[in-house]
Order: sequence, then C-alpha cells, then structure tokens
Amino acid sequence: MADRVTVIGWDGSPLTAAARGALGAATLVAGAAHHLALPEVPADAERIRLGSVTLAARRIAAHRGTAVVLADGDPGFFGVVRALRAPEFGLEVEVVPGVSSVAAAFARAGMPWDDAHVVVAHPRTLRRAVNVCRAHTKVAVLTSPDAGPAELGLLMEGIHRTFVICEELGTPREQVSVVTSDKAADHTWRDPNVVIVVGGRPGAGEPGGWIAGRDPSSGPRGWSLPAGEYGGELGEGEREPLRTSQLARLGPRLGDLVWDIGCGSGAFATDAARAGAAVIAVDSDLDACARTDSAARRHGVQLQIVHGTAPHALENLPEPDVVRVGGGGAAVVSAVADRRPQRIVAHAATRDAAELIGRNLTEHGYQVECALLQSLELDSRAWTEKERSVAFLLSGVLPARGN
Repeated sequence: MADRVTVIGWDGSPLTAAARGALGAATLVAGAAHHLALPEVPADAERIRLGSVTLAARRIAAHRGTAVVLADGDPGFFGVVRALRAPEFGLEVEVVPGVSSVAAAFARAGMPWDDAHVVVAHPRTLRRAVNVCRAHTKVAVLTSPDAGPAELGLLMEGIHRTFVICEELGTPREQVSVVTSDKAADHTWRDPNVVIVVGGRPGAGEPGGWIAGRDPSSGPRGWSLPAGEYGGELGEGEREPLRTSQLARLGPRLGDLVWDIGCGSGAFATDAARAGAAVIAVDSDLDACARTDSAARRHGVQLQIVHGTAPHALENLPEPDVVRVGGGGAAVVSAVADRRPQRIVAHAATRDAAELIGRNLTEHGYQVECALLQSLELDSRAWTEKERSVAFLLSGVLPARGN
C-alpha cells in the first residue's frame, strides 16, 4: 500500500507550497495529461493517466512509496476523493483543495451561488439534471461528454433559460459564453465545462438565507395547502384530503418530472412543485391554465403550463416520473401508462369508473391499489357538518421501478 496519498486540487493558479512539497516527494503521480505535464511533477516518478479512477486507485493501493493524485478544482466536491476513500482500497488520503469549478464559474459570472442547486449530468442522470433546471431558477450543472450544454438545451424545449457556459476553466483556453437555452445546441462546446442555468420567476422567499439552495422555510408548512391558498372553492378532485393522499402516493421529489393532467386550479401542480419537482400542468380549459399560472406565481414556483386536450396534448411532452390524472378517465390513464412512469394516481366518482381504471392499469403491468376516501369537514364551533367528499383513489406502481 502507498505510504502516503495526497490529492491536490488544481484550478490553474500556481501550486501552493504544500502542493509543491507533496509533488516533490512523490514516487507516483496520477492525473490528466495537463496535470502530468506540470513542471513540478518529478521526472523519475511513475505516471498514471487518470482515466478510470477505480483502476488508478488499485495501482496506488499496490504502490510502495508516496503517491500524489492531481485533479481539477476541489477534489472533494464531486471529485476523486470519494472514490479513493472507498473501503476496498484502504487508502488514507490528505487533501490540498483548489477552487472548485462551480465556485470559479460563478466568480466569472459575477454571481452569488449560495442559492443555487448543483447537479452532475452524466448520460444516465441528464434527464434528472434537466428537471432540476426546469424547477429552479439557479442551477449549476457539472457536465460530461454527451451530457453537455447542447444536450441540456435540447431537453429544455419549452422552457426559457439563460446559459452561462464556462469552458476549460483555469486553462489558457478558458472561455465564458452567455446564450439562451434554445441556442445552446447550435454550437460545439469544449470539455470540461460548467453550465450555470438561470431564469424563470423569482422565488417567494427573501433574498439571502441560512441554507444553500432553496430555503425550505420560505413558504407555508404542509404537503398540501387549503383551498384558501388557491383562491377559494376547489373542484371535487382537488380537495385537500384527496390531494394529500395523491401527493403521498406519488412522492414528488427533486429531479422528478411530474405531469398533472387536468390541473384545474393548479393546486396539485403547485403542491408538487413546492416539493422541489419539475411540473408540467395540462388542461383543456384556458381559464384553468390561467388559474394554475396565478397559483404558481403566488407561491413562487416554476410550472410549465400546456393548454390542450389529453391524450393528444401529451404526445410531445418529455418523459414523466410520476403522473396525476385529474381528468379524462380510463382513456387518458391508458395513454399515460403507455409512457411507463414509475407511479400513476387517478380518482373516480363511481365504482364502475374505478374498476375500469384499475383494470387498465393492471393490463399495463402496474400494481394497483384502490381506496374509498370519505372526508367530512366539520364546523368546530358548532360541530356541524360543513362539507362531505367521497372519491375512489387509485394508484399504480411499476414493480421494477417502484422506488
């Protein structure tokens, strides 16, 4: 095992005395080509081109001597430190951090970033990174080949954002460009790069806060909000007990894309967006779309609102993770199930309608649960009945993707 492993973060500035000292004593140096070309790397040290971190870690673990790993930015922030500290390698590491590429990107843009979300985009996580950009007004995306600014822009169709694209930070080829999201695909971008995605309506919270990212205390408490928060009387399928049960079964979260079909007043769509998810709200009624937009503005969340009739309006929408079908019955549920979201919820007013939806979900391979929800609101001053609501709640979960 290596006697000592030092991980040095390099941001393009001159190396610190600690970094130079570690490199001077190294008998093995791992890094990218531009790291291994640094004049401080000893001529007689074994050199490893850092492609696969796992393979490099195995060679470092088998090395007898002093090892140094060079990485761009802060190696403890989405960097190699996590991989090197994996239990199977048994490595104890010392870290000399550099300025992270995210911090450098926001510095170049002259923007604060304590209110930003930071995501990593690989081909397998690109869609979830895009969903965070849809749902929030300031996001830094650490990109990778085939999951860069062009791919982000293509998947942001229908959502206007500004991209600040920082290429090859800390090198002589560094370049910062500002483009709109719809133009990002028109250019070839150099790796590595960081994309700052900004835009959308500002949040409802006060500027500055006590926690990085979105302040969870900036809005009212509760998974769902009462009718008064949405302008008064809600439709039968939007009342709070049913809405809360739907939210609990879908569990919308950061990185998800939620479809709300038949959004009505926008109550469910807004509640889902308050949970951090990206939401597309669909309704055939222009007044419903306007009410939904008003609810989103009132609560400072980002929604994409589509005016159209399901199932035709769903054909060109990006793939959802979870879906609420608030209107359209079994035909819309069938069209949604064809897209294979992880979870679907719907409701029905009669048992026959509930059975039809349930059979439809089962035929599409979903595990189905149905509950009869009866809600009775009382006037607590006289303990008399104010409002009664009865609905069948159906939920479908794909067995292989139920988490």
